[in-house]
Amino acid sequence: MISSHRALALFAFLSLLSAAESPRLVVPKVSDPSNFIPIAIEGFTGEALSALKFDLEIAGFEIASADSALLLVSGSNRSSLVGRVADRSKNSLISKEYIDGTERAQAHAFADDIVQLYPGRKGIARTKIAFKVDTGRNSEIYIADYDGHNAKQVTQDNSSTHAPAWVPGRRVLFYTSYKDGNPDVFMHDLSGGIRHPFARYPGLNTGAAVSPDGRRVALVLSKGGSPDIYVCDIDGSNLRPLTRTKEDESSPCWSADGRTICFTSRAGGRAALYTVSASGGAMRQLRTNGASNCTEPDWSPDGKTIVFTANMGGFRLCTVPASGGDADLLTDPKTKTGVAGEDPCWAPNSRTVVFTRRVGGKRVVSLLDVPTKRVKDVQHVSGSCSQPSWAK
Repeated sequence: MISSHRALALFAFLSLLSAAESPRLVVPKVSDPSNFIPIAIEGFTGEALSALKFDLEIAGFEIASADSALLLVSGSNRSSLVGRVADRSKNSLISKEYIDGTERAQAHAFADDIVQLYPGRKGIARTKIAFKVDTGRNSEIYIADYDGHNAKQVTQDNSSTHAPAWVPGRRVLFYTSYKDGNPDVFMHDLSGGIRHPFARYPGLNTGAAVSPDGRRVALVLSKGGSPDIYVCDIDGSNLRPLTRTKEDESSPCWSADGRTICFTSRAGGRAALYTVSASGGAMRQLRTNGASNCTEPDWSPDGKTIVFTANMGGFRLCTVPASGGDADLLTDPKTKTGVAGEDPCWAPNSRTVVFTRRVGGKRVVSLLDVPTKRVKDVQHVSGSCSQPSWAK
């Protein structure tokens, strides 16, 4: 009989031998995030192939031949989607069957798994967006998959309804509607189809933005005179002003830790970005060197970056470090995109931005992969679409 000490020693030896004989699978590294990752795809057809290409291209991948690809993606989409990923040496990285949901949903799930092979990258293919759709003189709120498919109309107010904003982690929207004649903020639970007025003070009620923990709301109210930034609890209680200026404030957004709010103010004459503590205090202008007439800020979920619109001979999207500094132009005729942009909002991955661009006299909702500057349109609804908001 083998003693317990010898048995343990033998087990340890066999474990080391097994580990030494098993190849260690390593995902091919990409040193520069602005470089596309070449990837080959084969075996998929129809809607699954279309969704898979869209998801991977907006995530920083480039469809390439098998000879030049770093990752080899193969599989089929018959009764279910079978997905496989291997490296250049044919080492298997993913081998999985996807059975839940529609063909598109299965392709989205596979795409997310591919993206998440790379440490620090988060899949967004199964997320939702909300946006405004102009219907003649009026506008309504719609929601859709992040790529624009499966769009559904949320409101039927037959008025100007705009500025949608998601409650993090919930199927709940805030938006502004003129359905009762005044710009009032409504809270709308999409799961139960129930909504109620959230802010209907005399004057302007708009710009609702919910804190990352879902407990507080920042919004713009003119109940004290000019439009100022206010904050309150998610049930509308404990309302208090954060700014008290004679000029207009707009577009509040929250830092990742919920301690600071960034917004637009004309306190200095021209539109610029400012920050203020969510608990109150002095407002401070955020440095955006190289960008002017700055509006519509949105704070990335990782807390590092603020995206905003700059009106410099046309609308341009820019980013700046959350502490302020030099602005980086994302959309401009001189860059890879060659397009203008406005209404930016970060994806949950802090890499992709949904925004509005103007095409042929109407507005179109589009996605921007910030590192590579690739742009893809997501609109599958007739009419002019704008003010997108990404569910987080």
